[in-house]
Amino acid sequence: MASTVGFYGGVGNVTGANFMLDTGEHAVLIDCGLVQGDKFAQEVNADPFTYNPADVDVLIVTHAHADHIGRIPKLVKDGFTGEIYSTEPTRDFANIMLRDALKVMQYEKERYGVDVLYGEGDIDQALAQWKVVSYEETFAVGDITGHFTDAGHILGSGMVHLERNGKKMVFTGDIGNDPQPLLNPPVVPKDYDYLLMESVYGDRLHEEVEERTELLKQHIVDTQSKNGTLIIPAFSLERTQGLLLEINNLVESGAVEPIPVFLDSPLAIAVTEMYRKYTNYLKTEVQEQIDSGDDIFDFEGLSFTRSMKDSHDIQKEKGAKIIIAGSGMSHGGRIRRHEKNYLDDKNTTLLLVGYQAVGSLGRLLHDGATKVKIDDEYVKVRAKVARIRGYSGHADRDQLVGLVARGCNKAKQVFVTMGEERSSLFLVQRLRDYVGLNAVAPSLNEEIEIDF
Repeated sequence: MASTVGFYGGVGNVTGANFMLDTGEHAVLIDCGLVQGDKFAQEVNADPFTYNPADVDVLIVTHAHADHIGRIPKLVKDGFTGEIYSTEPTRDFANIMLRDALKVMQYEKERYGVDVLYGEGDIDQALAQWKVVSYEETFAVGDITGHFTDAGHILGSGMVHLERNGKKMVFTGDIGNDPQPLLNPPVVPKDYDYLLMESVYGDRLHEEVEERTELLKQHIVDTQSKNGTLIIPAFSLERTQGLLLEINNLVESGAVEPIPVFLDSPLAIAVTEMYRKYTNYLKTEVQEQIDSGDDIFDFEGLSFTRSMKDSHDIQKEKGAKIIIAGSGMSHGGRIRRHEKNYLDDKNTTLLLVGYQAVGSLGRLLHDGATKVKIDDEYVKVRAKVARIRGYSGHADRDQLVGLVARGCNKAKQVFVTMGEERSSLFLVQRLRDYVGLNAVAPSLNEEIEIDF
């Protein structure tokens, strides 16, 4: 029986990564994420899986963002009993992220009647099935051998390399933007027969990577000059920690005057503590900065607001301030209350530093909405809405093409996934025209035969 790759999520869409390599003897699932951004996603996430979870032998997890791990407890609840492989940071982050997501679902069920996908026991069971490996450490699934290499996207993120009968296939997960404040660049995969890759920015460039720190500084100085509020919707995992390092360096170097900075996200605070634990996954210069005695997540003006009372009290803070809160696309979390409070103030700047999915509040604001609905209340947007593209955690078009070009000497086929249709198709054409590859953008639930 020929091997197949099934595309059960993460195609035609950035989110919902869910891919299966089936050799006939073993079914290996790569990622099991939530579809995010649009209202239809709640129904899609609650739908039964296309395949029978009980038939899956192993789940391999590239990294701990919700669109790659968010349905793992549901997979377990629906019958999956196999082992789960990832790096150690990914497992520990998943523990935090999944429990936080459950609280959000329980709240949304009470308020809106939204389905709760899984329970606490399903998280516990998933973690009981979880095995951790280091980068380059080999693990086996029957006659398939696998290992991770650093994807440079978030702490502990890994590209999955699978080998069988002398054939190799690589699943990139999300590929990091280089350079990043905290992480090493992605390790270029080589000598593979098949590659399944992301394409979030497959049709765009990050023009502002070199200027991003200066742009952040300008927004802080502008906020201070008008005694305003700088609101940053930030993803709790990676983007927040990168921003804290940047602000730490600006304050401690004297490039900006100290300013009250509120990290208003219990989830981001918990994740930040994990960054303190896994400093060996950070790039060398950041490790050296920490070893020299600089706590990069502690500087003058920084406050961690854990309780709801502390969160509400931020509004009492007079003068210039920075609020960093989740979620990164403004589709949930404490950021929505701050947006409700401050978006109608012309002295506010809303700074977007990451991808905004179609249908999300963040995307509406990014696209220039002058009035938005937040929790059943309409809010006028008088604030300045700005964006710094250089903080993206994803490789851009040229980085993606370059990464493929440097390692594709044996490639039979490249599957372009995890992007909006426009981005994926653009990257497909780019890989065909510039690299001479057989690149395709699969359809949802398509199963493609491969020689593996």
